[in-house]
Amino acid sequence: AKKWYASPVNDGKISKTELAKEITGMSSLSRGDVSNVIESLLEAIPKYLLMGKSVSLGEFGTLRLSFSSDGVDTPEAFNTGKITGVKVVFTPGTELKRAIEAVSFERTE
Repeated sequence: AKKWYASPVNDGKISKTELAKEITGMSSLSRGDVSNVIESLLEAIPKYLLMGKSVSLGEFGTLRLSFSSDGVDTPEAFNTGKITGVKVVFTPGTELKRAIEAVSFERTE
C-alpha cells in the first residue's frame, strides 16, 4: 500500500550578505564587521576540525569531524584509503534546541 510521509519545506536560502545585514540591525556592528566575522569563522573552523578539535560556538552548538572506515583484520592492513564518508557533525546547543522545539507544523496540499 502507498504511504505518505511528512517532509520539511525548504523555502529558499538566506545569503551571507542578508544574514550580515539582519545582524547589523540587531547590534552596533557594521555589515562589513559582521561579514568579516563570518568569513573568519569559515577560515578558522576547518583548521581546528582538521586538528581533531571540536569547535564550540556556545549556545549555538558544536561542530566536529566524523568518518567511517572499512574494517581490516590487522593494524598493519589498515591505510588511510580505508577511511570513507568524512563529514562535519553539528550538535545544537541548548538555546538552539529550545528554539527548534518551539516549531509548529501545518499541513499543505
